[in-house]
Amino acid sequence: MIIQLDKNSTTQQRNHLDSVLLHNRIKATEVITKDNNYLVAVLTSDIDIRTIGNLPGVQDVHRVTDGYKLVSRKWKVNPTEIELGDNVTISEKDFTIIAGPCSIESEEQIHKIVQHLVKNNIKIMRGGVYKPRSSPYAFRGLGLEGLKLFHSICKSNGIKIITEVMQVSQIDEMAEYVDIFQVGARNAQNFNLLDALGRIDKPVMLKRGISGTIDELLQSAEYVFSAGNEKIILCERGIRTFENSYRNTFDINAIPILKEKSHLPVIADPSHGIGLRNHVPKIALAAMAAGADGIITEIHYEPEKAFSDGQQTLNFEEFEKLLKQIKSIKKVLY
Repeated sequence: MIIQLDKNSTTQQRNHLDSVLLHNRIKATEVITKDNNYLVAVLTSDIDIRTIGNLPGVQDVHRVTDGYKLVSRKWKVNPTEIELGDNVTISEKDFTIIAGPCSIESEEQIHKIVQHLVKNNIKIMRGGVYKPRSSPYAFRGLGLEGLKLFHSICKSNGIKIITEVMQVSQIDEMAEYVDIFQVGARNAQNFNLLDALGRIDKPVMLKRGISGTIDELLQSAEYVFSAGNEKIILCERGIRTFENSYRNTFDINAIPILKEKSHLPVIADPSHGIGLRNHVPKIALAAMAAGADGIITEIHYEPEKAFSDGQQTLNFEEFEKLLKQIKSIKKVLY
């Protein structure tokens, strides 16, 4: 059950509500976000929720049986929109394109990619400065100084940035320079990190775990929401299966299911989804047709020389071709 309180509810009204909950043996957890105040409870017995909904100080009450409650569409029918400022929004109303390199490599690289994004009216750039790599000898990012450079160039060109955070200790030092925090697949169930990201006022994009289920992704989102942050984006990026002909098995089924189960926006990652450059555009278009609210894809002016993930990275010509295809499909879908 989710109880949404009036923003102007009084202490007296709250005390009365608490006494009614206690009388009915309902233990509720308070969740306070920037915009709302909720009480979340797991019901162990039948109760007419109108008893609570009619109390002074209660704006609305919903019975939600899912283990994940706050991110469920069963109580919030209208989809969540993520406002990034400067008229940049992630929502169902349009198809958001996020593009950039796997890793931030140099000032020259940032400038070249930003110029290409500006040319094509792309408002959000991806790029890793802290890279979780399978090999300890692979390039692991430029760190905080790279992030500052990334932020400075993007900000001067009206571009928002998304980058991965790997541990709790990085959040505060990164926050000033980040528009969206990304939680990578390897940290999908790092609950300490999710809790900490729930206590900041920045959007968070959660990637599905390497072998994670849909419900596990939604429970991870619940951690962030329950800690106080409603600005959450879900990302389908493929899961590990027995198939080894490509990097991951991109779960196209997950997109409509996530849209059905949750009010949160869903972004698809075709680059990691298949991991093969020639087929990334096809997966991007399939995700769009399946109902995704946008894509996050890797691009580079010379993918063959990229420090990481060059095999799944589009060059500028390939990216522009994909943009034209997306524009054609938008005429049908929007």
